[in-house]
Amino acid sequence: MSLLISTFFIAAGCLFQFQQTSKYEQVMTDNIEKVYQAETVEEYRAVVNTFERIAQKENEKWEPLYYSAYGYIMMSAKATSTGDKDKYLDLALEHIKKSYELAPQEDEVWALEGFVHMIRVSIDPGSRGQQYTPLTMQTLKKAVEMDPGNPRATYLLGRMEFGTARFFGADTSPACARLQEAVRLFELQPGQVTLAPSWGANEAKEVATYCGK
Repeated sequence: MSLLISTFFIAAGCLFQFQQTSKYEQVMTDNIEKVYQAETVEEYRAVVNTFERIAQKENEKWEPLYYSAYGYIMMSAKATSTGDKDKYLDLALEHIKKSYELAPQEDEVWALEGFVHMIRVSIDPGSRGQQYTPLTMQTLKKAVEMDPGNPRATYLLGRMEFGTARFFGADTSPACARLQEAVRLFELQPGQVTLAPSWGANEAKEVATYCGK
C-alpha cells in the first residue's frame, strides 16, 4: 500500500510540473506572437510589461527577459526622439544582462546585445560609430562563432558590415555574401519552435536587396 501511495504522489507531482510547464509555454507562445505582431510603441509596451511580469514569476527562465529586451529594441526603433531611443535601449540592455546570468552560452542573447549596439550606431553614426561599432562587431561575431547556423546573428553581422562598408565607401561584397547566407539560413529555419526566436527573415531579405545597387 505504501508503495502504491508513493507512486501516486510521484505521478501527481510529475503531472503538476508538466501542467505548469505547459502553462508557461502557452503564455509565452501567446505573447511572443503579440510582440511579433506589434506595430506601435504602445502595443510593444503592453506586451513587454507582460513579459516582465512573467520574468518575475519564472525567475529561472531566460526567455521572458529576452523577449522583453527585443520589445524594447523595437520600441527604440519606433521612437522619434533620441532620448527615448536611448532610454529603451538601456532597458533592453538591462534585460539582456539578466539573461546572461541565466544563459551565458545562449547565442541568441549575444546576438540581441549586438542588435542593441547596432541601433545605437544608427542613431548617429558620425558621433557614435567609434564607440559602438566595435561593441556591435564583437558581440555579433561571438554569437556567430557560438552558432554559425544562427540566421539572426548572421543577418545582423552582415547588416552591420554592409552599413559600415557603405559609410566608408568600401567594398560591400563580403557583407552581401554574409547577408545572402543569412537569407539561406532563414529558409532552412522551421517556423516558431517552442519558445525559440524566429524573427528577422523579412528584414534580412530586405537588406539583401540593397546589394548590387
